[in-house]
Amino acid sequence: MEPQRLFKRKIYDRLLKWKKESGGNSALLIEGARRIGKSTIVKVFARNEYESFIFIDFTKCSQEVKNLFNDVSDLNYIFLRLQLIYGVTLVERKSLIVFDEVQFQPLARQSIKSFVEDHRYDYIETGSLISIRKNTENILIPSEEERISMFPMDYEEFRWAMGDTATIPLLRNIWEHPQPLKEAHRKLMRDFRLYMLVGGMPQAVDIYLESNNFEMVDRAKRLILDLYDEDFGKIDPSGKAARIFAAIPAQLNSNASRYQISSVIPKARNEDYIQLVSEMEKSKTVNISHHCDDPNVGLGSTENVEQYKMFVGDTGLFVTLAFRDKAFTENVIYERLLSDKLATNLGYLYENVVAQILTASGNNLFYHSWPTESGKHNYEIDFLLSRGTKVLPIEVKSSSYKAHASLDAFCKKFSSRITNERYLIYTKDYAKDKSVKYLPTYLASFL
Repeated sequence: MEPQRLFKRKIYDRLLKWKKESGGNSALLIEGARRIGKSTIVKVFARNEYESFIFIDFTKCSQEVKNLFNDVSDLNYIFLRLQLIYGVTLVERKSLIVFDEVQFQPLARQSIKSFVEDHRYDYIETGSLISIRKNTENILIPSEEERISMFPMDYEEFRWAMGDTATIPLLRNIWEHPQPLKEAHRKLMRDFRLYMLVGGMPQAVDIYLESNNFEMVDRAKRLILDLYDEDFGKIDPSGKAARIFAAIPAQLNSNASRYQISSVIPKARNEDYIQLVSEMEKSKTVNISHHCDDPNVGLGSTENVEQYKMFVGDTGLFVTLAFRDKAFTENVIYERLLSDKLATNLGYLYENVVAQILTASGNNLFYHSWPTESGKHNYEIDFLLSRGTKVLPIEVKSSSYKAHASLDAFCKKFSSRITNERYLIYTKDYAKDKSVKYLPTYLASFL
C-alpha cells in the first residue's frame, strides 16, 4: 500500500543530478529499507523527467518477466517483450527502466552492465539489499552502478508534510546565531516529539495527516514491522535476526555498553553474529554504532566489530517496537511523550532519534566507553563524529539534566584530539557553559 499523498523528498534533487551528470553511462541504485518511499519517488521522477518508463516490481512481476534476465545476450528481444508486457513504448535516450526491489532478482542487477553499455535507456534500481545468500553468491556487482542511500523522512521533510516550510529555516538561523528561544522552545520541542512518535515512514505520516489518530498510525507501523520480520526471515530462516531486531529497545534500556547477543539468544557469542548483524545493517532497517577503541580522526580504523549498539532506522517504528507486545489501549507512550511526561527509563528514544538524524546526515556512528576511576561504572560518550583532523564528542540526555561527567572525562583524556566544541543534546532550551553547548534535540540535524 503506497501513501495517497506524494511527499516532497530531498532525494529528488540527487536523482536529477545523476540523470544530468551520468548521461546514461551509469545506472543508479537507491538503497534503503522497505516502505521508506523509494518506489514512490522513483515513479514521480520517471513521470516528470522521461517521455516513458517501465516499472518492474520484482516482488510482484510474473515469472516470465523475471526469466527475461536469465540470459541477456539478446537485448532487442528483452526490450520487445517488456514493451509488450507493460504496454509501454520505449524511446531511445528518453525512457527509463526501473528495477524495483532488485534484491528479489539478482540476475537483473548483474545484467545492468549490459544494459548500460547498450546505452539506449536509463536505469534506476531500488533495493533493501538484504542478502539472500543462495541467490547472490555467484552474482557480479556491476561497476556501472552508482549508489545512493535513502532514509525515512527526516525532520525537515516531516515538517514539509505538515505544511510547514518556516520552522527549519528558523532553526538554521538559530544554529548559525545561537540563542535561547524561551517561549518558542516549548512548541518547537512538542513538534519534534510528534515527529519521534509518528516517525518518517511515508505511510505512517500519511495516516497521521488523514486521521490525526495515533492508534491508526500505530497500526500502520505494526504492519511495517511485520514486513521487516518477513525480510529478516529471508536473511535468516532460524528467526534469530528477527529476535535481535525485536530486542533493540530492551537492549538500549539495559544501559549496557554494548548489544548483548547472549541475553537475546542463549549461549550466543558476539563474534559468531558479526555476519548476520552486518546483513541487518545492509538492509537499512537498523543503524549500528560501533565502539571506537582509540578515538582519533580515523574513527573507523579502531572500530570494534564485536562491540556495538543497535538502533532502529526509524524512531517512529522504535516507539511501536518497544510496545509491540501490548495492545494500543495500554500504550501510554504516545500521550506521555507528546506531553513531555516520559518516564526516564524511556530516554533511549532520544538516543535512537539522534542516531537516526546523524545517519541521515551522512555520518558513520561511533561511540566510546571506558571504566571510571573506581572501576564500578563506565564513562560513555554516546556519539563521536569526525570533523577535519579532530573528533567531536556528543552526549545525549532525555531530560533537562545538565550533568556531563563523561563528556568532561573524555575531553580531559583526549584533549589534543577533540574539537573546541562539545555538545550535550537534551530536551531543554539552548544554553552554553564554557566549552559545552546544550542543544535542544531539534537542532541535532545541524551538527
